[in-house]
Amino acid sequence: MKKTFIIISAFTTLAFAACSDSPTKSGHENHDTITAQPTEPAATQETKETDVKTIPVVFTSVDPNAAASLKAVVDHYLHVKNALVNDNAAEAANGAKAMQKAVSGIDKSYLSADQKSAYDKLEQSLKEHTAVIAKSGTKIADQRTHFASLSETVYELVKNFGAGRTMYHDHCPMARNNQGAMWMSENKEVTNPYFGAEMLNCGTVEEEVK
Repeated sequence: MKKTFIIISAFTTLAFAACSDSPTKSGHENHDTITAQPTEPAATQETKETDVKTIPVVFTSVDPNAAASLKAVVDHYLHVKNALVNDNAAEAANGAKAMQKAVSGIDKSYLSADQKSAYDKLEQSLKEHTAVIAKSGTKIADQRTHFASLSETVYELVKNFGAGRTMYHDHCPMARNNQGAMWMSENKEVTNPYFGAEMLNCGTVEEEVK
């Protein structure tokens, strides 16, 4: 048992190095390349799948008008995310501007008291970070810094209200100078908005929210 624990610990350490060593492969493929034993690929993949937690949405009954407005906010967040994945600062700024407009268009009168309370805790952060990303059209490093904070807010938004689809909580341990950062994605395949083409598939899926 002790020997097995040591081996697993060593594999875990090497998994983080995979992000920088194999930028052209997916996050799961990177880690599998280093950690999987050639004779046990199926068992390794099964372990990774069970590590992804499923998070249920808090508010399952949201007025359709509010739900549509909140979904639009998430859709534009994904616009920003995908632009950063593609190393496109100008398009990230466009997505942030659209996200700002979507946030401003939310009619909170459609929310229940509990729903409004939950949303009010997130609104200022949504406005603040989208504003900075929108104004930093040529400074992708600044955009990515604020995207990390924006992602944490959108994570809470999606956990509370959903997004009209399954969403995935991804994490990159190397973002923010190895402090790590998360983001939300509409796809289970990892595409990294913090490094773009430099390390496109670095990261892991932590949770799915549906």
